[in-house]
Amino acid sequence: MYRNNADPWEFASSPYEQRRYETILHALKGRKYRHAFEPGCSVGVLTHQLAALCGRVDAMDISPTAVNLAQIRCHECPNVYITSGSLVHPIPGGSFDLVIFCEIGYYFEEPTLRDILQALVAQIEPEGTFLASHWLGSSPDHVLSGDRVHEIIADVSGLHHIQSARYADFRLDSWSRE
Repeated sequence: MYRNNADPWEFASSPYEQRRYETILHALKGRKYRHAFEPGCSVGVLTHQLAALCGRVDAMDISPTAVNLAQIRCHECPNVYITSGSLVHPIPGGSFDLVIFCEIGYYFEEPTLRDILQALVAQIEPEGTFLASHWLGSSPDHVLSGDRVHEIIADVSGLHHIQSARYADFRLDSWSRE
């Protein structure tokens, strides 16, 4: 998709995405984070914004084309590291005090998503933040609904629910690592 359109979901320009980014940043309450992980970073619009809040941001996307575009967008952010990869393969090493899990959970079957979430939670530092945001519409390429993704996250042991907000077209929840 990225070969035919540099921003197929209009992450940089759509009012929906801009409102979602603002909501995510507001939910983080301006807190500074040591090390964030953002899987599914796409073209790096949110990644670029996270750079101001985090000492280090590791981001990844399954599309090498999207990764290249994200690297270009974040080229002046020396604390941002963007790679191509999938969450079904090893997650970047180290521990995180922030995981941003947005717009990707519905692409996985439930058992795979549960495994991914357990692996992510194992790398979150105590009292670290796990923030998830997903679209509430439906798409033929989605295996799960956004609501179901958040229900599955809520069932993962080791997380304590902090906040929830539901909007007309997306929801946002955050948890703290126990």
